[in-house]
Amino acid sequence: MGVLIAIDDSDPARKALEHGFSAHAGEDITVLHVLSPPESASYGEARMYVDWEEVMENRRERAEELLDAARDRMDDHDATVATEIVVGRPSRAIVEYAEEHDVDHVVIGSHGRSGVSRVLLGSVAETVVRRSPCPVTVVR
Repeated sequence: MGVLIAIDDSDPARKALEHGFSAHAGEDITVLHVLSPPESASYGEARMYVDWEEVMENRRERAEELLDAARDRMDDHDATVATEIVVGRPSRAIVEYAEEHDVDHVVIGSHGRSGVSRVLLGSVAETVVRRSPCPVTVVR
């Protein structure tokens, strides 16, 4: 299949996108955004007053905006790229997508942390590195 670039709305994800387009020019690239479903647990009665369908629709609209921005970057690199939105826990969804679509390489951004924690990968990136069926490049 080719290369999977997993993005969210963070600086490391934008850097991963740029790296993926540059390092894998001419390859089949898919840009993936994972929508996290609302947590099933909530405190008190507040959960009853939240329109979870509206929350997910807002998240989907924001995801489309992120992918539109990625498409604009594609034009700068003369890349032909597919985009996908999936719903699930990010690390699990990225690994499952890579497995199900015969991805050869995953590119993902690290967390933008400071202090002692910056030496550690973000939990999503770390899980993808550990469980991916293919090589993973983590961009910071």
